[in-house]
Amino acid sequence: MRDETDLFPMSRAESPRVRWWIVLTIIAILAATAYQLRYQGRLWLCSCGYFLFWTSDAWTADNSQHLSDPYSFTHILHGFAFCGLLAWSLPQVGTSVRLGIAVAAEAAWEIIENTNFVIQRYREATAALGYQGDTVVNSLGDIMTCALGFLIAWRLGLKWTLILFFLVEAMLLIWIRDSLILNIVMLVYPLEVIRSWQANF
Repeated sequence: MRDETDLFPMSRAESPRVRWWIVLTIIAILAATAYQLRYQGRLWLCSCGYFLFWTSDAWTADNSQHLSDPYSFTHILHGFAFCGLLAWSLPQVGTSVRLGIAVAAEAAWEIIENTNFVIQRYREATAALGYQGDTVVNSLGDIMTCALGFLIAWRLGLKWTLILFFLVEAMLLIWIRDSLILNIVMLVYPLEVIRSWQANF
C-alpha cells in the first residue's frame, strides 16, 4: 500500500489510446535518436565485429559499445531521478506521459553525451582515457534502461527507490570505482585524487 505522501503517486487512469500514443512516441524518439547519433559519427555496432547483450568489464574497449554494460546501472538511476522530478513537477500528468518525457530527456542526454565536445571532456576529466563515444545500440540500450528505472521507481515509491539508489551507487563504487554521482562530479569539477584512484583499479 502506498503512502499518500509518496512523491511517486499512482496517476489518474489513462486511456489505452493515450498509452498507445506514448508507445508510438517513444518508438519515434528512439528512431530519431539513432538517426542523430549516426549523423554525429557514432557507429551502429562495436567495431570489434561482434554483438553482445552484456559486457561486464567497464575498463575494456567493449565498454559503451554493446547493448548493456556496468554503466547501464547509472542509466537506471537516471530513471529513478526522472520519476521523482517529474512526479514532483507534473503531479497532474499521467504516468505514461511522464515516462515519455523521461525517455525524451534521456535521449537528449545521449545525443549531447556523444558530441565531440563531451567525449573529449570525458577523456580529459575522467579515467576514460580511450573513450570514443557510445555506439548507437549502446545509447538505445541506455535509454531503455532509463525507462526501466523510471518504472521501477514508480512501482517502489520514494523510500525504497532512495534505498535502492544508494545501494546501486555503493555497488558501482566497489565494482568499477565509478557511479552516477562520481561521474557527475568528475565531469563538472574533476578531482585528481578521484582520477588517480580510478586509474589504479
